[in-house]
Amino acid sequence: MTAGWEQVRAVADAVLYEGYLLYPYRATSGKNQSRWQFGVLGPQQATELGLGEADTLSAQLLVSPGPDMALTIVVRFLQLQHRAVQRRIDGRFEPVDELSVAARTWLAWDEAVEYEVSLGPFSESELATPQTLPIVVAGGTDIEHVDGGRLIRTRAELHAELTVRSEPDDGLLSISLEVRNIDAPPADKDIAIARSLIGTHLITEVSGGEFVSLLEPPESAADAVSRCLQYRCFPVLAGPPGSTTLMLISPIILYDHPQIAEQSKGALFDSTEIDEILTLRVMTMTDEEKAQARATDPRAAEIIDRCDAMSPEALLNLHGVLRNPHSGTETRSLIPEVPEGMDWWDPLADTAVAPSIDAVLVNGVRVSRDSRVRLHPCRRADAQDLFYADKVARVTCVHETVDGDQQIGVVLEDDPAAEMHDWYGRYLYFAPDEVEPLSEGTSPCK
Repeated sequence: MTAGWEQVRAVADAVLYEGYLLYPYRATSGKNQSRWQFGVLGPQQATELGLGEADTLSAQLLVSPGPDMALTIVVRFLQLQHRAVQRRIDGRFEPVDELSVAARTWLAWDEAVEYEVSLGPFSESELATPQTLPIVVAGGTDIEHVDGGRLIRTRAELHAELTVRSEPDDGLLSISLEVRNIDAPPADKDIAIARSLIGTHLITEVSGGEFVSLLEPPESAADAVSRCLQYRCFPVLAGPPGSTTLMLISPIILYDHPQIAEQSKGALFDSTEIDEILTLRVMTMTDEEKAQARATDPRAAEIIDRCDAMSPEALLNLHGVLRNPHSGTETRSLIPEVPEGMDWWDPLADTAVAPSIDAVLVNGVRVSRDSRVRLHPCRRADAQDLFYADKVARVTCVHETVDGDQQIGVVLEDDPAAEMHDWYGRYLYFAPDEVEPLSEGTSPCK
């Protein structure tokens, strides 16, 4: 594996465990009693039976092949491991929900075991013929004796398969990958999740070639990218910025070359929250609540211990780093300047601007309220921006921040609630380089 592999693995681990266990990390919490993760591949017909999730995840990606191209595929997922608790009474063992002895407590709980299956490398000639490769994970039972009883961990056998094939496309190689759970239809929800692949994702590595970005492809590959189909996942370039030999196929929307923030000291399994906020919340938990979390899952215990041991300097680092995402961009301004010598926080400065009539120049075109624009989100400010790409919108206002960044407020033309959003001021905001001015006669269809 290349030098960027560990960076990819760190991001992949975040994908693997996203949602595994949520704050307050206790089994008694409602959101941890009904657990949900991304990339769950249920047994066959689990969806139709209403017992689980779809059995398939598939992706298509593009490679610019060299003379000795080879592709390696790694499939990663979690296998559910049920932990039962039994108390020893008069020489026999009796199932219980909780076992407490001295300062230790164990709860009945569903844990997980990581699995990683590496397949390949496959040459270009081998990929030309569709191949279906088995993925089998053994089940089993482990018994751990503890004071006053024992823990019994059981795992169901998993059966899946990876299908890979390739075909030429405009001078590139289109690679199709599909992971499918082929286990028999389940009888109930417990069996369905026990026989599911959880947090499923793939990492692919190419030698003797380069992957093509599906988010920002070169113009020559745009048509081929438009023909790529994804189901329940999306491939992004991985590894250090600029590298093109690794790709992460993730069930969570990511950007090219995703990274774990260097300030983050470890996984919290809840990336919709901010590390600093979660860490502070953990620190405010009572000793009893922390003990319950430690009894829930070994990974929860790691989180509690890490937060308790965090130094003031490490906590301060979690507060964040200010970066300018717009550095180097062209300045466009028809927004009136705050009068010289007047501070921006002076109430009189507000009279210098009027978002409902102010304007900016975009490609030499004046854009202001009621201008029509086509949206081209490129700042990766919000995952939902992907849904607004190429949509036609009407400008409602033009703002400038105290840092000098300009923002154009819009409502979508095809949004049935556009008038209501305009009425109470709920707008979508984009930078000037993310909009394309349209003439009044321009069709909303691209």
